[in-house]
Amino acid sequence: QVQLVESGGGLVQPGGSLRLSCAASGRILTINLMGWYRQAPGQQRESVVVIDRGGNTNYADSVKGRFTISRDNTKKTVFLQMNRLKPEDTAVYSCLANIIPDHMKGPMDFWGNGTLVTVSS
Repeated sequence: QVQLVESGGGLVQPGGSLRLSCAASGRILTINLMGWYRQAPGQQRESVVVIDRGGNTNYADSVKGRFTISRDNTKKTVFLQMNRLKPEDTAVYSCLANIIPDHMKGPMDFWGNGTLVTVSS
């Protein structure tokens, strides 16, 4: 069974910073794409940023220049450094990982439970 566990959310003032982490554990052969999505109250979930095994990234326009994604393949962990946070960044941030559990299975998407980020003064 694969698990993704996020950490690092919380309350921060506008202009502040937070760093999110997401660690994958369990039966994992290969982790392909990893990424962060967010869902604000009353809105649909949207992609924030994704990163492949080679380090190639794709950021939402709304976070370019403020957020930075990175991953540690050895530790099966993805990070999201969020700087210059704005009230509109307030949302539940969820981690996604596309994982091949073993040689008998194809790639599957797994989600974390999410961590709340609140940007408010």
